[in-house]
Amino acid sequence: MFDGILLVNKPRGMTSRRAVDMVGRLVQPTKVGHAGTLDPLAEGLLVLCLGSATRLIEFVQQMPKCYDAQFRLGCSSPTEDLEGEVTEIAGAPIPSADELKAVLPRFRGPIEQRPSGYSALKIGGRRACDLLRAGRTVELPPRPVTIYRLELLEYRYPDLRLLVQCSRGTYIRALGRDVAAALGTAAVMTALRRLRIGGFAIEAACDPTDLSREKIAARIRPSREAVAHLPQWTADDASVTRLHQGQAVRCPAELIARIAGRDEARPSIECIVPDGLEGRAPSWPPSENTAFSDKQSDPLMVAVLDRNGRLASLAALQLPDRLVPLRNFPVTDAPCGAA
Repeated sequence: MFDGILLVNKPRGMTSRRAVDMVGRLVQPTKVGHAGTLDPLAEGLLVLCLGSATRLIEFVQQMPKCYDAQFRLGCSSPTEDLEGEVTEIAGAPIPSADELKAVLPRFRGPIEQRPSGYSALKIGGRRACDLLRAGRTVELPPRPVTIYRLELLEYRYPDLRLLVQCSRGTYIRALGRDVAAALGTAAVMTALRRLRIGGFAIEAACDPTDLSREKIAARIRPSREAVAHLPQWTADDASVTRLHQGQAVRCPAELIARIAGRDEARPSIECIVPDGLEGRAPSWPPSENTAFSDKQSDPLMVAVLDRNGRLASLAALQLPDRLVPLRNFPVTDAPCGAA
């Protein structure tokens, strides 16, 4: 059996479901799931969770994402990308690079974004994209998202390339649409590459068309990386056993102090920047106000590791000094990719 995280570089034209199925066939009977869909038009990083790590998918989904996105100005499509019929706009203005740079700050930070109509969001139990295909008019309400970083990489009219680091729920097609609208024109997305999800980077991803059971075992990453943003505590064998039996354990004073002070050492995550663009992305997590759910940003949640560094449990600190198990994970002395 396999337990852990596998990073896959999904090629353009492949569905995320197919990438999951390709890995799933190789690791049977291990369960496989992904932590964030990429449309067939898009390529790049897909985080797959194997075995008990599928119970951590929601944590990966909350992480900031980084994209290399390309758009074409002066045209539109009902899908806001190349999958719909593209229509050129006669007499569309040609923005200068300075004009483009001047509007980008409007879209940084917390914003309200109207999702693309051709999306999987549901209205009355039906997906918005299905309603549009049935000839219905769809107007999705704006939703709060956060753009941590938005930088111009290349611009030669009509082609535009942006670096975007954003929160969960951000539609990159819609971002391009809104940037173009601020310039008095329209745009369609022509290419999208996901570079990073939280601390997971495209550089460490493998080709899903060139995998074997042995290669997966060599590339799988420990489950604890999915909760690297939580305070971590390495417990002794007796404490792990008690947690796995559903019993609370005593929380060390040093860990309580770290949780209370929120001074957990956290890695500064560099956003991969193509073509030598300098600068750093915000650290992960970027701030206390990141768009995480209350459950997963709860400062009283702790990742408990066994003596071999494997994720044994997610536990909640029950004041004054008890750790209560929330989710337990199997731990063995075998490598996380062992069959």
